[in-house]
Amino acid sequence: MSTTYSLNQRSLRTARLAAPFWRGVALLVVVCTCLWPMSSPAERIKDLANVQGVRPNQLIGYGLVVGLDGSGDQTTQTPFTVQSLNAMLSQFGINLPPGSSLQLKNVAAVMVTGQLPAFGQPGQVFDVTVSSLGNSKSLRGGTLLLTSLKGVDGQVYALAQGNVAVGGAGASAGGSKTQINHLSAGRIPSGATIERSVPSTVGQGEFVHLELRETDFGTARLVSQAINKLKGESLATAVDGRTIRVKSPRTIDDRVAFISELQEIDITTLKPAARVVLNSRTGVIVANTTVTLEACAVAAGNLTVIVDSVPVISQPAPFSQGQTVVTEQAQISVKQEGKGMTLVPTAAQLADVVKGLNALGATPGDLLSILQAMKAVGALKAELEVI
Repeated sequence: MSTTYSLNQRSLRTARLAAPFWRGVALLVVVCTCLWPMSSPAERIKDLANVQGVRPNQLIGYGLVVGLDGSGDQTTQTPFTVQSLNAMLSQFGINLPPGSSLQLKNVAAVMVTGQLPAFGQPGQVFDVTVSSLGNSKSLRGGTLLLTSLKGVDGQVYALAQGNVAVGGAGASAGGSKTQINHLSAGRIPSGATIERSVPSTVGQGEFVHLELRETDFGTARLVSQAINKLKGESLATAVDGRTIRVKSPRTIDDRVAFISELQEIDITTLKPAARVVLNSRTGVIVANTTVTLEACAVAAGNLTVIVDSVPVISQPAPFSQGQTVVTEQAQISVKQEGKGMTLVPTAAQLADVVKGLNALGATPGDLLSILQAMKAVGALKAELEVI
């Protein structure tokens, strides 16, 4: 029996990724180049920035799902389900005798989560997600009982109830089981009703603040200049690389119209910062069009370790009352592969960067270390982000 191990001298990896996968990664980088034009297009302020104070709020609640077809929690392992059911029944005047043991199969304890939309008013509805908290096998066909949804301040902002929609199916019989998608979580469309609104500061004060989705001082300057050019006054000021302060009308009606006009202004954005994103788990590498490469020399070699295991059988002498023993003899050989040092030329365009890296013939696993080393010596002009 022979076993082969492939080790990289830098990262000591135990497996070598296939070369066709790297060709697919190179194609992905080239596709990103085609989709990202060299000249940045015009974008609306609505696509670049949010209005400060306009945001959703996360809500959470604990509840019970009933009506399951024998796929509920096993009460011996989830005692909180029984406690919750006893507390709910006591509200309806039903008190169980002390020490009674309930064997529930159609009830499951769940967590209910949702987002309270910005400017949500009492009576409006939104979707909620229902997730099993115990060991329920499936929430399919269940109904969520009335559940209070609270915010981070502990106040109740919405009530949820309704039939749980589960996008999956499963069956089991005779020790065999099959399942499609996930059965322990579902969704209730329009299942929550807002009972309390969250005050907003958008209609208060003298200024409206725009917050860029990404910090960039150049974009903040362009946004403030575009607003001042359209309005003809010095209304907008870039406070920092993320916030633009805009003087707005006092009345609510004028302020709403003013904000809607601001969001439709077109901005010719600057080129993005040079960045290369490396996924260390999958080997995917994506770079944007502003990445450049200085000339450098790279040497990358691989070690291949071959382990041959040969079984050896030791037989006892006749009538010796001994036992047959099986042992193994291992032979280990090490083979080194490498093309020596390769010159990578200067590349000012992403397509040239891809060609230069492909000339190394490295796998994605090796390329992670190569790019980090290029960054360390100053040859790679980009920010490396490993995810």
